Amino acid sequence: MTALDWSSATLAADKTHHLLRGQPLYDVRFDEVLKFHAPGLAPVRRGDHAWHIEASGHAAYDQRFRRSFGFYDGVAAVAGDDGWRHIRPNGTDLYVERYAWCGNFQLARCPVRTAERLYFHIDTEGHPLYAERWRYAGDYRDDIAVVQRDDGLSTHLDGKGRLLHDVWFRDLDVYHKGYARACDESGWMHVDERGRPIYARRFAMVEPFYNGQARVETIDGALEVVNEDGSALLQLRTPRWNATPPHDSTAMPDCPRTASGGVP
Repeated sequence: MTALDWSSATLAADKTHHLLRGQPLYDVRFDEVLKFHAPGLAPVRRGDHAWHIEASGHAAYDQRFRRSFGFYDGVAAVAGDDGWRHIRPNGTDLYVERYAWCGNFQLARCPVRTAERLYFHIDTEGHPLYAERWRYAGDYRDDIAVVQRDDGLSTHLDGKGRLLHDVWFRDLDVYHKGYARACDESGWMHVDERGRPIYARRFAMVEPFYNGQARVETIDGALEVVNEDGSALLQLRTPRWNATPPHDSTAMPDCPRTASGGVP
């Protein structure tokens, strides 16, 4: 099989096999398959066993796991009876540690969760990127990741695991085109890489900026498209109720929308 075979493959509607130009890529069938990723391997599952296959449908190695996921940065997350870890394309372990959960590598870094329910990031050799442990840690994007501490507040880490700006928010997202979605006591907004709001308004929900504009929901339930200074360019829906933005932490106990913190 050529590289084009697996890179052009799609999932069959019942997700039991892969297709190439609408035709089965191989004869065998599985309970579930996921997409192919470089170096040309796809996760599959049959019953209680999971592994990776080549474009021929043949197993890439002899080992079997409980769950298997796609390859990123040359390694894949798998879950076995002894815990979660990452494996190489030949099925061998990247490191000896076992975790309660593993994410996927992005930019040579990956979040993991320990049996004590603490998160941190590891490098491509399986070594911790830093000494701190967090209540939650998300994927890296553009060398920046979101982490949450024990009091529920979140901030950004730089590529070496250091605090990027030491500003903490009730909820937070990774950066997209230079700005991140963030929530404080008064609502959602966009912040720059210093953690500073780029406008004074607060919203019930904000989307990432797309070519200098973002879709938002106001505190009174209206939908708008705003500019990078927070001013309304379009109204997509009129207000649904009378409300004013809260100005203290008791007025808004929780952020009304949850940011992702990062997804491959």
